[in-house]
Amino acid sequence: MRAEHSAGTAAWGPHLAVLILAGVLATGSWLRRRRPSTEWRARGALPAPLGRPAARRITLTALAVRRRPAELWRLAVLAASAVVLLYLCWRAGLQVLGGLDPNFTANAWGGPSYAGAMACHYLDLAVIGAVVAGLLDRALLPVPAGRG
Repeated sequence: MRAEHSAGTAAWGPHLAVLILAGVLATGSWLRRRRPSTEWRARGALPAPLGRPAARRITLTALAVRRRPAELWRLAVLAASAVVLLYLCWRAGLQVLGGLDPNFTANAWGGPSYAGAMACHYLDLAVIGAVVAGLLDRALLPVPAGRG
């Protein structure tokens, strides 16, 4: 049986506000990184480096925790962030597969269309992912200059 769309279940207004806020913050971040500052230039273009630089930062953080147990909060942020990022990947896949069922998007935030539901959910995933990446960037110790 096909579900009917219920009026008031789509959240286009709040998601438009989230999109505008995310755009303003992304533009502000981009402009801030354009300023001639050694701190921002050394960090690169992404909120959190990927690949080998990230592995090096995790290793440096773990070694610092061995020397100073008070820094354990950094590993706690890393563990919590990893769980959230894995959840976001699972949720993104669920959203793609859920579109195969027409009832899945009938009363979704961006519903009743599949494209609208994807737009709203993926906007949420992008914003949450960016916040988590920013937290990781702040929590993990930086690689000392010249030791990349």
